[in-house]
Amino acid sequence: TAYELATAEAPEKKERIKALPSFYDASGLTTEQRFATSKDGTRVPYFLIRKSDKALDGSTPTLLYGYGGFEISLTPSYIATVGVGWLERGGAYVQANIRGGGEYGPRWHQAALKASRNKAYEDFEAVAVDLVKLGVTSHDILACEGGSNGGLLVGNMLTRSPQLWGAIVCAVPLLDMRRFSKLLAGASWMGEYGDPDKEDEWASLQNYSPYHQLKANTTYPPVLFTTSTRDDRVHPGHARKMVHKLLECGMASALYYENIEGGHGGAADNKQRAFMKTLSYSFLQRALVDKEIQPCATGACSS
Repeated sequence: TAYELATAEAPEKKERIKALPSFYDASGLTTEQRFATSKDGTRVPYFLIRKSDKALDGSTPTLLYGYGGFEISLTPSYIATVGVGWLERGGAYVQANIRGGGEYGPRWHQAALKASRNKAYEDFEAVAVDLVKLGVTSHDILACEGGSNGGLLVGNMLTRSPQLWGAIVCAVPLLDMRRFSKLLAGASWMGEYGDPDKEDEWASLQNYSPYHQLKANTTYPPVLFTTSTRDDRVHPGHARKMVHKLLECGMASALYYENIEGGHGGAADNKQRAFMKTLSYSFLQRALVDKEIQPCATGACSS
């Protein structure tokens, strides 16, 4: 990131006043914006970063990141940890601009509110399908990642479309939409999701509550849940009970890490942030590339 100053007298001449150091050499990479077509025909933009000389033969391990909520826009930015931890190893990185975000203004956000939340999930699935169709990757080496509301997003990818994914990283997530409004800041999000205490709104909430959508006798991809004991926004109980239920159902490839420090960001300092990123990328390497962690079928699950 560089900051440059131009004066009114000579606007074409810019003086660099400050720049962050380059942590990753991005030469040899190409970035492009593409569009996937969602279930209802909506064109959904996404940014794809990959090695420019890599053939589109479906062989690139790919990480798809999304959020899709609260009118937050995911815009292109320099993320050194993605470069060092993922791109440098030959992976591709994708950022999806699904409905629920603010990329196209308030209407883009409102299109995925409450009972229409499934639109965000359909958009994300459409991007995954498009990446495979394009030849960037294949489903068994395609992973998705999200945190907070994005954790709810990828939690739904686990339960809605497990066949699309080779692995999932689910950070500081909402997963039990029956009780989210009772925990920490959850009551302030009912305008986004709905009120689970209202019968008609719970009917739609239940459809995208990952905890309630887990099914018996279903094969799920490896999934890593991360959270923080001191998260003051999304209660760690969401991730805890989801992992407990998965393990109870016999899914051995459900992994869990809880940092006792940090907050909603999951880490207290740069050292912890580096550890958490290393944990995620190591998991993806083991699941997508080395195949040390395999998909696993659930047995009987309690309600």
